[in-house]
Amino acid sequence: MAKYDPLRAHLESNGDAIVTLAFATISRMVGGLPRSAYDYRAWWSNDRSTPRHVQARAWTGAGYSADPDLANELVQFRKA
Repeated sequence: MAKYDPLRAHLESNGDAIVTLAFATISRMVGGLPRSAYDYRAWWSNDRSTPRHVQARAWTGAGYSADPDLANELVQFRKA
């Protein structure tokens, strides 16, 4: 199981058009988020082609795109 598989499973099972999650919730799901997830919008990029963006494969694979709100430590996942 890949680190971000629990996030993908959560999004797939939810199925809502918009799913809002706190960074803390995602962190618990996946066993911790890197500091860059809190500091840089680029970490939430929806580009799954870059090998180091393994996290993007979780939400794009579930059919979502990520729109982070760093100030409030929230991310909205929207059905693509």
